[in-house]
Amino acid sequence: MPPSKTAKPAYACAECGWTTSKWVGRCGECQAWGTVDLQGGAAKAGRTQAAPVATAARPITEIAVEAARASTSGIAELDRVLGGGVVPGGVLLLAGEPGVGKSTLLLEVAARWARAGRRTLYVSGEESAAQVRLRAERTGALDDNLFLAAETDLGALLTHVDQVQPSLLIVDSVQTIGSSDVDGVPGGVTQVREVAAAVIGRAKSAGIATLLVGHVTKDGSVAGPRVLEHLVDVVLQFEGDRTSRLRLLRAVKNRFGPVDEIGCFDLVDDGIVEVPDPTGLFLSRHETAVAGTCVTVTMEGRRPLLAEVQALTVGSSMASPRRSSSGLESSRVAMTLAVVTKHCRVDLSKADVYTASVGGARLYEPSVDLAIAMAVYSAARDTVVPTDLVVIGEVGLAGELRKVNHLAARLREASRIGFTRAIVPAGSEGVDQVAGMRVKPVRDIASAVRVLDAPAPF
Repeated sequence: MPPSKTAKPAYACAECGWTTSKWVGRCGECQAWGTVDLQGGAAKAGRTQAAPVATAARPITEIAVEAARASTSGIAELDRVLGGGVVPGGVLLLAGEPGVGKSTLLLEVAARWARAGRRTLYVSGEESAAQVRLRAERTGALDDNLFLAAETDLGALLTHVDQVQPSLLIVDSVQTIGSSDVDGVPGGVTQVREVAAAVIGRAKSAGIATLLVGHVTKDGSVAGPRVLEHLVDVVLQFEGDRTSRLRLLRAVKNRFGPVDEIGCFDLVDDGIVEVPDPTGLFLSRHETAVAGTCVTVTMEGRRPLLAEVQALTVGSSMASPRRSSSGLESSRVAMTLAVVTKHCRVDLSKADVYTASVGGARLYEPSVDLAIAMAVYSAARDTVVPTDLVVIGEVGLAGELRKVNHLAARLREASRIGFTRAIVPAGSEGVDQVAGMRVKPVRDIASAVRVLDAPAPF
């Protein structure tokens, strides 16, 4: 009898699914390093047989939705981002840089969930139970319904879930939990995939709302296999500058709500607090008009925020003058400087140009272009932008101004703060519907800067 042929082991990329018969360090399809792992014997096509089903298929109109209704987390800014609250059985992945405040935020969520009379299990794989207790005392996050465990083994974590039977499970973090049944170290591709699959399976079967903390790589993406982001229902990014207390929470993926909402938080000494109106954080209101400053309105998700752009131009003795920007996209700043030089007759070839945003805001939206141009023109000509004026518009290479979205909402926010005049691109719709705001539509950047040189305001 001839010997049976054994199937060759199959290796697959956790990022894109590319397969190969032998292990390689780099995926041949997506070129990612360290994502190729053993998947077991290669299955033969057409050999999978029909199996019993867990629940019979029913018409979609007969499916009850009460069990999937969102419950408030107790933090309005988090509920805003999630689209109403935490869904039972939903799995949320919160990612962010070290020290940004992920654990502090989730500990506050756990405490407020527990104060509502609901059992909460907080599993920490990075700190001891005593260390988490100390942080909870400092932030006032103590409650008898909040259960705490320090575990790094997946089996022990699932045992805690069976014993406590919580309605909310927090795992901090998924990269520190490992399974003894799977090869590799905790945080590796295989381990992260196994831990995530086990926790998500338990959450779905028991209807437990689950929050997972994820680490990030140097480029800001979630560490581990890309399949982790596909498995979870919601992916949230927690952002913040180390020099600022302001933290922004934004949804990258959300199966239960929008992905264009943000939540604002202030990281203080005794924990983290919500900031329902963060507009004033990005403005430095001057008593008198100052050259080189201009205010614009940017959109963070669906929320309009006023932000100030500052510029400084000084003579340079170097052959290549310096261009420096903080909080602004350097490529768009360079493009805007070229447009100002060409269409506004401002010579910046022998001047160092410094541009920055106020309050640590990161202004990468194209609608900020006109504010950058006005601030640079104001600094170069030593003229001032009126303190009650906001400018909104995207600048093209030909000097034209392009329309921006949600213009009426931006103008309403500016009017609420106290601004009375605005320069917007010509042809914009809905600008006449804002009470108390005088609007000046302009077609190009040259017409916009002429407003600063006009003797009388519009």
